[in-house]
Amino acid sequence: MAAYVDTLVVATSNKGKLEELRALLAGLPIEVRAVAEVMADPPSVDEDGQTFTDNATKKAREIAHATMMLTLADDSGLEVDALGGRPGVRSARFAHARATDAENNAALLAALEAHGDPPSAEGFPARFRCVLALVDPFTGGGEPRTVEGECLGTITRAARGSGGFGYDPLFVVEGTGRTMAELDEAEKNRLSHRGRAFASLRPLLERVLVERAEQARRVE
Repeated sequence: MAAYVDTLVVATSNKGKLEELRALLAGLPIEVRAVAEVMADPPSVDEDGQTFTDNATKKAREIAHATMMLTLADDSGLEVDALGGRPGVRSARFAHARATDAENNAALLAALEAHGDPPSAEGFPARFRCVLALVDPFTGGGEPRTVEGECLGTITRAARGSGGFGYDPLFVVEGTGRTMAELDEAEKNRLSHRGRAFASLRPLLERVLVERAEQARRVE
């Protein structure tokens, strides 16, 4: 693997997710590229699935087909028990279709106001969930390989921390007493839903890279 460096396209326009995935992928013999870095006019994928797996696999398939490159897609979000699992797959657009992080956080707190005080001093029980889908057009029949990760915690009404993105300042990670936005990069990559999903993905990705390197040597 060390002699062969491959390219992995990450099917996201979210800069925060891209940087997290780049950090998680460090040390592997790959060059991580955003879709916009490999295509002048990237396709717009409609995330209309009912589950995180639906959306992640759809994005990975479509971008892999468009680029004919090894592709990784992420779909992740926040599930709050008091809201029946919302915002869920609509986490990035909970307030409206083009919502900012601040607007989504405000919409989340407004939705929780109707439920009065949280059931405990820690806040409203919630979880971050992540599905990663890997598609390689040249191995595994081009079929998506998926893994999941989960991070339990609670929603606090007072935002804390300056790191991360999305709902991180409101999400207190179970067992830490700190919000996701208060964790340093190493802690977040170890404890987060995305970090846990990637821990499952890494050995799978390493096997795919070996297969691709072997294919490249055969055609040289």
